[in-house]
Amino acid sequence: MNRIVLLALVLTLLATLVTTARYPYQQVLQHSRIRGRLHGPNVCAVQKIIGSNKQYYTNCKQWYQRKICGKSTIITYECCPGYEKVPGEKGCPAALPLSNIYETLGVVEAATTQIYSEKANLKPEIEGPGSFTIFAPSNEAWKALPAEILDALVSNVNIELLNALRYHMVDRRLLTDELKHGITIPSMYQNLDIHVHHYPNGIVTVNCARLIKADHHATNGVVHVIDKVITAITNNIAQVVDTEDSLETLRAAIAASGLIDMLESEDKQYTLLAPTNEAFEKVSPETLNRILGDPEALKDLLNHHLLNNAQCSEAIIAGSSIETVEGTPVEVSCHGDELTLNGKAIISKKDILATNGVVHFVDELLIPDAAKTLSELGKDSVASTAIDLFNQAGLGSHLAVNERVTVIAPHNNAFKDGVPNIDKDMTNLLQNHIIKDQLSSKYLYHGQVLETVGGKTLRVFVYRNALCIENSCIDAHDKKGRYGTMFIVDKLLTPPSGNVMDVLKADNRFSLLVTAIQSAGLTETLNREGTFTVFAPTDEAFRALPRAELNRLLGNAKELSNLLKYHIGDEILVSGSVSQLVRLKSLQGGKLEAISKNSTLHVNKHRVSEADLMATNGVVHAINTVLQPPKSQERGDELSDSGLDILRQAAAYSKISQRSARLAPAYSRLMSRMKQ
Repeated sequence: MNRIVLLALVLTLLATLVTTARYPYQQVLQHSRIRGRLHGPNVCAVQKIIGSNKQYYTNCKQWYQRKICGKSTIITYECCPGYEKVPGEKGCPAALPLSNIYETLGVVEAATTQIYSEKANLKPEIEGPGSFTIFAPSNEAWKALPAEILDALVSNVNIELLNALRYHMVDRRLLTDELKHGITIPSMYQNLDIHVHHYPNGIVTVNCARLIKADHHATNGVVHVIDKVITAITNNIAQVVDTEDSLETLRAAIAASGLIDMLESEDKQYTLLAPTNEAFEKVSPETLNRILGDPEALKDLLNHHLLNNAQCSEAIIAGSSIETVEGTPVEVSCHGDELTLNGKAIISKKDILATNGVVHFVDELLIPDAAKTLSELGKDSVASTAIDLFNQAGLGSHLAVNERVTVIAPHNNAFKDGVPNIDKDMTNLLQNHIIKDQLSSKYLYHGQVLETVGGKTLRVFVYRNALCIENSCIDAHDKKGRYGTMFIVDKLLTPPSGNVMDVLKADNRFSLLVTAIQSAGLTETLNREGTFTVFAPTDEAFRALPRAELNRLLGNAKELSNLLKYHIGDEILVSGSVSQLVRLKSLQGGKLEAISKNSTLHVNKHRVSEADLMATNGVVHAINTVLQPPKSQERGDELSDSGLDILRQAAAYSKISQRSARLAPAYSRLMSRMKQ
């Protein structure tokens, strides 16, 4: 018990301390500090990717997953920024002594930057008075530079190297809580901007270089160690595209779409997932020509390659869904050093910085649903079998042209027992799976009538946990294409064929039931307009009754009517709508209890042998048993009509009898009836 209380206190303290930090970097640093506290004061827990030098302060999610970019991590412990060990003492109890920026560079393992500062005659400035921030490339960052670039810098230390270092500097003190997402800071090289991004996962970047050791104070400023050597940015996204030969097709597409102004604007930051010439070549000529020739589809295509913020690769340490300008998200993740889009490692070049964002080259075109025909939508979807059937039936033209339709496409699971052959009847049925309008399921309403290209009308049923069109219930989110929408449903739908009596008469299994309905005088009820659910006993069910009981029922119209009315619900209930127990009021007054077990409908614990025979005024479910109405005391929580009449009369007589002695005997007789 004490351990549970202690754990609760620790978790509460952890939540309190982490939430008091105002900015994401401070939050993950605080989390790391808490995780390391058992190792002494000012110790931070760090996750290090196995087999690399990369390490991170992380949040709770990464801590428990023990993975960064899909790679396993180990936990190490080190002094938190600004502290150092003391021999013989636990943790990191001592604050680092303050020194100037030049000396601090040596302390924070940025010795190469320190050496180059001296070579470029920058040492006197960063040793002297002032207030500076320096984003100091780590030793590994300098080693990672291409040899020709490093040689060019080192061979001209008084100009090239000095300018490069001054671009890493700002003429004031800036800690991470001032490095806010999306800001630009004038550098000390010709006031060229440094672009800052402070991401929700606590990662801070400057020009897409990650701060790996931040907030190291110096007497004349602050040092942040970064994992890359950064360079000045002068081109916007449109200019980046314009200067790359491998983006020639994209350049033409942007010009045709009218998006050039947006990609030149400095008002907002974007990430362009720039499809290369190779990416366009992978798409079939038919699809590509259709999109390039359709301004709206082309705009949707390009906007789907634009993210609504600048997303540097170093900020991605786990998968996340990021919304595009087009409106639908892409899944951005990483695997080791590779970025992935929708699970594919298709980014060939990353982190090309622009003044208004960042560009990543992709070798595969990301075609959004909004730019696809219905055939293209269904080709690689969970309704691919249905799309094949439409094409085999000669209905593909409805799915491939600019016709506003909605296709009701059964899920592939609906055909697990076999795919139907295409004949005249199946073609007619599939025609009635195509609605003459482009719809959205969120605007469908109960009782709505939809017209199909096959000439039938279909009804919409809205249930607590289901949305159904006739007997087919929507199984997944809408897929909205350029002109049409796809509703993915759980089964082939069955348009109604006549009223309930027509359905029963047309099926030889129900000959005895039809006779019973006629004998009980219920034919007119089931012929009229309505919303009935009939649990229809088969001939087999009636024959299973003792002969004497069957003869008695057929000879007593009132009792037979009462029995049959108990089999008729007063609303339409299709099988796909039943995900939990449903109590359906019958015409007899008692309740029918429907539930689904192993994807099969049951009523009053009896299995439905065939469900969803649709009628214009209801639905018929075949059962192999005759249901028995509950006794009067088991009729549920609603009184019969006669019981309600008695109560109403009793209430009236009670009031009157209090004023008239003559009516008191009648009131007494009524109360006696209620007690019987």
